[in-house]
Amino acid sequence: MAAEYLTHKGVLFPGLNYSPETLSYVENKFQVRDDDVFNVTYPKSGTNWMLEILSLIRCEGDPGWVRSVLNWDRAPWIDNQTGLEAALKYPSPRLLTSHLPLQLFPKSWQHSKAKVIYTLRCPKDVLVSLYHFSHFMHIFKVPSSMDSFLEDFLSGNVPFGSWFDHVTGWMGLKGNENFFFITYEELQQDPGGSVRRICRFLGKELSEEQVASVVENASFQSMKGNQMSNFSQIPDTYVNHEKGELLRKGICKDWKNHLSQVQSQRFDTVYQERMQGLGTTFTWD
Repeated sequence: MAAEYLTHKGVLFPGLNYSPETLSYVENKFQVRDDDVFNVTYPKSGTNWMLEILSLIRCEGDPGWVRSVLNWDRAPWIDNQTGLEAALKYPSPRLLTSHLPLQLFPKSWQHSKAKVIYTLRCPKDVLVSLYHFSHFMHIFKVPSSMDSFLEDFLSGNVPFGSWFDHVTGWMGLKGNENFFFITYEELQQDPGGSVRRICRFLGKELSEEQVASVVENASFQSMKGNQMSNFSQIPDTYVNHEKGELLRKGICKDWKNHLSQVQSQRFDTVYQERMQGLGTTFTWD
């Protein structure tokens, strides 16, 4: 089954389950509630890991919810038709997920007290993870080579648009009291400290034992073995389960195993050019 893309306001989206009507509704008519918490990422940046962490924080570290309810039901994706329908029926307080760039995010968020948690990841690791992901997710076109995919990624010719635009857009909110950002790398290096920081942002107090339970139950191994979190239950319409799985490695710097020196240097040149005005230094810099 060949993937089809649609273009909405200059950004590519998967054709399956996405539509300009849904995306316009989300941007202009979706009513954000003050107690909403949004898990926002560019694809392959730790979306489902953060979803798991937020689910566990909500339950004070008790893994009952994450082991009994599918992750896309715990935090529906507002970007597509199915997720939007679930979000509209979701009782408060809602946990919601989105890959939308800032300019297409619900306008009503700007006048609300709702919180956004934005997770970033080294873009070379995002590139490699997205390359593998595209080989078994039916909503993505299968890349012909890493070289061609690298150029598509650098130019933003991939679903959800340019990584550079996405990151610079959202990071422009740095300092906003309703906006919190964290990197995939920080989550790996200091999971306990990261969970405590997220709790502070959410105004949630957990004991050390509860924090430890969040860390343990949101670990790569726990998620990989949890059928509610590992996407093994996603319909064949979306995934070729024989070709790959969502939770592949869950490591940092895997790009070094996949990119040649020439490809890495090409990436660095564009990265330095696009990110020089951001004023934020990341661990991968």
